[in-house]
Amino acid sequence: MSKVLEAKNVSKEFPGVKALENVSFELNEGEIHAIAGENGAGKSTLIKIMTGAYVPNSGKISVFGKEYEKLDPALSQTLGIAAVYQEMVLANDLTVADNIFLGIEPSKSGFIKHKEKKARTMELMKSIGYEGIISANSIVRDLSTAQQGVVAILRALIRNAKIMIFDEPTASLGSKEVDILFKIIKTLKEKNISIIYISHRLEEIFKIADNVTVMKDGKVINTKDIKSTNIDELIKMMVGRNVGNDFYNSKRKMGNELFRCEHLSNYKVKDISFSLKSGEIVGLYGLIGSGRTELAMSIFGADKSVHGDIYISGNKVNLKSPEIASKKSLSYLPEDRRRQGLALQMSVKYNINIASYRKISNFGFVDMKKERFVAMDFVKALSIKTPTLSQVVSNLSGGTQQKVVIAKWLAANSKIFLMDEPTVGIDIGAKSDIYNLINELAQNGGTVLFISSYMPELMGICDRILVMNDGKLSGEVKREEFSEEKILSLAIKNQKEKKETEI
Repeated sequence: MSKVLEAKNVSKEFPGVKALENVSFELNEGEIHAIAGENGAGKSTLIKIMTGAYVPNSGKISVFGKEYEKLDPALSQTLGIAAVYQEMVLANDLTVADNIFLGIEPSKSGFIKHKEKKARTMELMKSIGYEGIISANSIVRDLSTAQQGVVAILRALIRNAKIMIFDEPTASLGSKEVDILFKIIKTLKEKNISIIYISHRLEEIFKIADNVTVMKDGKVINTKDIKSTNIDELIKMMVGRNVGNDFYNSKRKMGNELFRCEHLSNYKVKDISFSLKSGEIVGLYGLIGSGRTELAMSIFGADKSVHGDIYISGNKVNLKSPEIASKKSLSYLPEDRRRQGLALQMSVKYNINIASYRKISNFGFVDMKKERFVAMDFVKALSIKTPTLSQVVSNLSGGTQQKVVIAKWLAANSKIFLMDEPTVGIDIGAKSDIYNLINELAQNGGTVLFISSYMPELMGICDRILVMNDGKLSGEVKREEFSEEKILSLAIKNQKEKKETEI
């Protein structure tokens, strides 16, 4: 196979940080090459150099045999390099066809050829086996996350992409959507398009990749043929230690009921009833659109239209707002922690205290000594990696940011934790820390509703798993009965075949 892209001894430094050090990497025609590593390993920096977003301090990049000291975004696109990121940048209020052809619309005498644009969009969908799933006229805002990912792929293909980079493309997808995405990626491979695939879900790498390169602390540790390695070896190269897959703590003791909801309903969820005991970790699984997030937000008081009853420690409560919910020892860790869980441009100290300033204030004035002590206590207790309490949260890794969100609710004396995809975008080492922390929360008398589309982690830590299907609870699976087949069958039970809800 011929080389289509090669990085030679590439280094990149930022003030006080050596992001890449003499990194060399090769990608062959029609190859799916995975890059694995913890947050901060240098994966994103390498990708941004390949796409022209960053200029290396030293080293060279070769694309289709021609050597470049640096690339810029326009040159990278011209050379056929395209990236599909976890957080896609699409024009949400435009159609699928408008997004795909944005900036390169077919036109004549200054008038856009809308029929041609639509026809070419449909041809593109057919070329990757996706015809009939979504319409060229669909508004992007109305599509699922998975479907938006396909639009991003099509946008790259219309610009003659020959090298495609997928950065955490499955972070927000369920197992069914992942399977369909993999089918599309394999179709691209058959067309001799070369793929760089980045994911923290290591088992995905073994399903899709031909080769894998492991990075750590800005360096390449090793490159292996996927058939000659295994998950345990990759983890050891990534983190320098063995990390198990089963985080279940059988020593946890369950106590009295802390939370119960009866007949909760709103525009998305229908007649939901369940309870949580102290010391218990309960999973909540469902396919995209099943209503998991809407249920959590309803419980937390973020949805004014919810009907039904909620009890905390046996007492009926009216959680009309998140503020009231937090006062009742209930917390919510949103899936999108960066937009909904943190004040990104504020300090670690501020973010930890944000939900409990009322407790450390007198007549509207914050006791700055208490503010610092509270933050310092939780930074130590949760091993939050930050140079100072004044560090801006946006500069921290994903795993560290998630610990700050948890610290915020611990400072507010929360006992009931609703966690929505708490490990999305977090590397294997940081995931281990989060799982251990969840076990501690339960062991110390709290309870956790763990919402995830990733079955292995639910089965690895939970006492039981509730399954949602079309806004309803379709069943409960006890730990001794855990199997992916059983959980998935409840998630798709009685569903009609609706292609438009697939990726």
